[in-house]
Amino acid sequence: MNVKLVIPILLFCFCLIFISCSNDRESQKKIFRYNESTGIASLDPAFAKNQSIMWPIHQLYNTLVEINQDMKMSPSIAKSWSFSEDKKTITFELRQDVFFHNDPVFKNDIGRKLVASDVVYSLSRIINKSVASPGAWIFNNNIDSILPFVAINDSVFQLHLLQPFSPILGILSMQYCSIVAREAVENYGSDFRKHPVGTGPFCFVAWEEDQALILKKNPSYFELDQYGKRLPYLDGIKISFLESKTSEFLAFQQNKIDFINDLDPSFKNEILTRKGALKDKWNGKITLSKHPYLNTEYLGILADTNNAMLKNSPLRIKKIRKAINYGIDRNKMIFYLRNSIGYPANSGFIPIGMPSFDSLLLKGYEFNPTKAKQLIMEAGFDKDHPMPEIKLITVPNYANLGSYLVNELKQIGFNISVEVVQKSLLLEEMSKSQVSFFRGSWIADFPDEINFLGVFYGKNPAPPNYTRYHNEIYDQLFEKALTETEDSIKINLYREMEKIIIDDSPVVTLWYDMSIHLIQNNISGLITNSLNMLELRHVDKK
Repeated sequence: MNVKLVIPILLFCFCLIFISCSNDRESQKKIFRYNESTGIASLDPAFAKNQSIMWPIHQLYNTLVEINQDMKMSPSIAKSWSFSEDKKTITFELRQDVFFHNDPVFKNDIGRKLVASDVVYSLSRIINKSVASPGAWIFNNNIDSILPFVAINDSVFQLHLLQPFSPILGILSMQYCSIVAREAVENYGSDFRKHPVGTGPFCFVAWEEDQALILKKNPSYFELDQYGKRLPYLDGIKISFLESKTSEFLAFQQNKIDFINDLDPSFKNEILTRKGALKDKWNGKITLSKHPYLNTEYLGILADTNNAMLKNSPLRIKKIRKAINYGIDRNKMIFYLRNSIGYPANSGFIPIGMPSFDSLLLKGYEFNPTKAKQLIMEAGFDKDHPMPEIKLITVPNYANLGSYLVNELKQIGFNISVEVVQKSLLLEEMSKSQVSFFRGSWIADFPDEINFLGVFYGKNPAPPNYTRYHNEIYDQLFEKALTETEDSIKINLYREMEKIIIDDSPVVTLWYDMSIHLIQNNISGLITNSLNMLELRHVDKK
């Protein structure tokens, strides 16, 4: 079949079936519809660097292992795995019923069975410099430099590590590690980004970049539900690209889309009470879903005392950093500024949703203005010796937060001003240590506490170590945790590191984030985990 004819044919089907004026045709099918206001840059897993790409990739492809709703490691393409005695080799037994989607790159247009050499090819592609994948870092200094990926036979794959590395399974669950077909990558070349061929529950139909992306049910998908019925239940997925959040919300109100991820600040007071519940006018009309999301919002403080910016800054004094932590009423902040979306970050940097999180065992900073004022005095500042101005740098979306924090801290004796800059400039300044006090957020790339604790590892550059924090004892604990495979020991190490960070206070944790979804009432089975991955295999639509 002439591949050049495929795209026009698919686009014709796309126009005929999904964009025709006959809404009756579409209503007879179970099509899940959502909007991606930022657009989608690529459907190539090697470039799955943000949520807008990860979500469709997750529908189109599979990884060796995956994270379930309870943040536990589950089989996917690999039905089982085992570690060697020295913990440096992992052997994966692959399923024998996983097939690539039908596509002209295969003989007779029929997708072939996935084999271990496909895993080798896919993971090798991530670290291939010519591919220039933004995910190349995931294996940095961890995999064997000579023979990291090996196909023992068609059904057995091995991964070789330089040393034991406890987060490796979490890394393999990332969308970067989705398994692709060599034939498709080589045949489509640069067009592979818009002609994906995977093994996932949905297949590619067409993508009109300023209009919509259409996926259809994979009738040969290998997973069955608990009753033996083949997944998925949906007939397809339609992703629109309305840039305006106002237009997106209007489409949701008109039942033209089934789901909204996150609430634009301009709508939160329209929909939610201060306590984070649906207002009466929306009750019964839509469903509100809230879930912990592995993202910590914080204020970062430059910790490199050799930096000239800190020479006369009160931020170089630990008691001042602690005073800032004590001086913020996080409960009030979340209630008034965020309509109770999120959890007050009173227990360290690792957020709710991680196994080591325990608010009873790990105490951070509660609101205590009396203690804050005492620390300021102990640091040498009072009416006769006023504190120099501290400048907080933030971005436009968080300008209101900056103003709130300034007013809060003013009450206890701080002199803080806010400067609002574009996100790209702030990230550049953070990377170059050109800003001493900044608003930041850290979202988990994979479900392991190391993701968050690496932010303070002294040997890490910026990113992730934007504060340039360095503590030798912390670094020793971090390195020990990287190679520890016993969960209970790892968790204790994580908590010890958290205690050090809480005491040194290179950050002011503000809140642990929460994913919030608005869902039409005719949608069922939409579940999520703390990574906020859009999981549509079990979704049904009435």
